[in-house]
Amino acid sequence: MARTDWIDLGDIALRFRLEGTGSSVLVLVHEMGGTLESWDHVLPALLPGRRVLRYDTRGAGQSEKARGTLDFATMANDLAKLLDALDISGRVTLAGCAVGAGTALQFAAHFPDRVAALVAMAPATGVDPARRAAALERAAQTEERGMRAVLEESFSRSYPPETRHDAEHFRTYRARWLANDPHSYAAIYRMLATADMRSNLARISCPVLVLAGTQDRLRPPTLVEAVAVAIPEARFAAIKSGHFMATQTPVLVARHINEFLTLLGL
Repeated sequence: MARTDWIDLGDIALRFRLEGTGSSVLVLVHEMGGTLESWDHVLPALLPGRRVLRYDTRGAGQSEKARGTLDFATMANDLAKLLDALDISGRVTLAGCAVGAGTALQFAAHFPDRVAALVAMAPATGVDPARRAAALERAAQTEERGMRAVLEESFSRSYPPETRHDAEHFRTYRARWLANDPHSYAAIYRMLATADMRSNLARISCPVLVLAGTQDRLRPPTLVEAVAVAIPEARFAAIKSGHFMATQTPVLVARHINEFLTLLGL
């Protein structure tokens, strides 16, 4: 039975959707600029035998908007509070995309007893120091001029033409992306630009699969593989996809998630 609702966790109100049946819980964490709908086309293949939790992260979608300074610790704590509020105890499995993968990795580092396994897709865990000033400028531009002003530059790398093979998925995603609150998006962008998760990656103890997209111009396989190397015993695979994998290649993403979790008996 599916349940979509909002919940006030004290310092943040989040929109979430919990559905499916089974003893295991899979949590899906969307990318920067995405919403829980980013997983719509992946979900059907993940549901059998599982409960699946999706949510709009702080500042995204229909969750409470973000202002001020954010960090990955805050985003991970939001997830911990949400699980507690929904009475989800024990170990969950996680799958995250881009900044959502960064949040999932942070959660696994800080709450090791709550994570059974993790799939990190095109994980965004920080910005190269050489690009930090440009990223902060981009955040300021988004805040001042709105989402439409930065759409073409952003999508040229994250959703390039070769990944737009499903025109309807692209149309819907583009329109939903434009509906983002630019101040919240800028706050999350600044969080990414100033993050340094290297020490946290080394602390992760659960099985991890890291996926890179060969058509991802924003975080290409060489960059993503470096994240995998920093995680003890993580597995790495490059697949024919882009940065927003769940939207661009949902069947391929679902297959890799299911194969990894099945191999672990999850």
